[in-house]
Amino acid sequence: MSDVNQPRSAGQSPKSASSRGVSPHNANNAQTQTTPALDAEEPREDDLSIRGESFASSSTSVTSSVFQFRTENGRTYHGYKDGNIQHNMFILTFDNQLGSAPVNAKDTKIKADRVLDVGTGTGIWAMDFADEHPESEVLGVDLSPNQPTFVPPNVRFEIDDIEEPWTFSQPFDYIHSRLMTACIGDWKQYIQKCFDNLNPNGYLELNEVDLYGKSDDGTLADDGAIHRFSKLWGEAAVKFGHAFQDNSTLKDLMTEAGFVDIKVQLFKWPTNPWPRDAKHKELGYWNLDNTIAGLEGFMLGPLTRAHDWSKDEVTVFAMEVRNEMKNPRIHAYQTIWSVYGRKPAAEEVAAN
Repeated sequence: MSDVNQPRSAGQSPKSASSRGVSPHNANNAQTQTTPALDAEEPREDDLSIRGESFASSSTSVTSSVFQFRTENGRTYHGYKDGNIQHNMFILTFDNQLGSAPVNAKDTKIKADRVLDVGTGTGIWAMDFADEHPESEVLGVDLSPNQPTFVPPNVRFEIDDIEEPWTFSQPFDYIHSRLMTACIGDWKQYIQKCFDNLNPNGYLELNEVDLYGKSDDGTLADDGAIHRFSKLWGEAAVKFGHAFQDNSTLKDLMTEAGFVDIKVQLFKWPTNPWPRDAKHKELGYWNLDNTIAGLEGFMLGPLTRAHDWSKDEVTVFAMEVRNEMKNPRIHAYQTIWSVYGRKPAAEEVAAN
């Protein structure tokens, strides 16, 4: 993996941790923040019949909702592509911020001259960050050429394999990594690469989703279609050589690599708009649309290649999974892990 263009400046970015660049927090104190159980809204009988159909054909209304959300929060609408709804779900989750790391805070003094977006997909995160930070140079890398041609002037995209050796010309101040589980064969090595390619005081942010859904009230059955597909998907990932990451180990892997000031935050993405509160209800609408739109096509690979299912078997099973996902009496959600850490300054390393 290479970074052929030279940065505007090879100097280190200024940081705000302290006058000596040392964190004001205990370097070994990793923080974990969880979320409480969500209050469910009791569905009406007409919800169970009418909403089921509207869910299945909700792309237009969801796209309109995403457009309204972005314009109300001062963001350019880059158009609908697979993955863009998911991107906006993260923004809503982070209260209109592009990530949880301090560089994304509205009042931050931290600057990121060079930014790497790993697994950039459609490139929408890189473009949004570049729009918000015109002083930054943003590089997005991915295996697939799904990125647009017309982008902000401070964004570049490269097609590359992050599991190959990294040969960037200069280190970064912020590395953003999202939904890379089942794409990385060796997470310990991956996180170490990120550490090695950061400037001192630079941040790594990992945003991942758990394989198995959950419910706090037991309405998601262990023998139900959603749980069964998650199990089959996980088994397929192992056969393909890229098992799902146990996200509870991310903090330890980052500590082992050398990161400090690690913070772990957990969020919930409902499978449909069953929650009572407006934010999680909206996340539920978006998540349902994002999930079921191409569900059968998505299931075909894992089930036919790893489990020898027929296409007809996948079609029937996909219907079962969709029905569970649309059921407002099943109060299921996906757990989102947002973990970030800082590479210590040289004087911190020397002091320890």
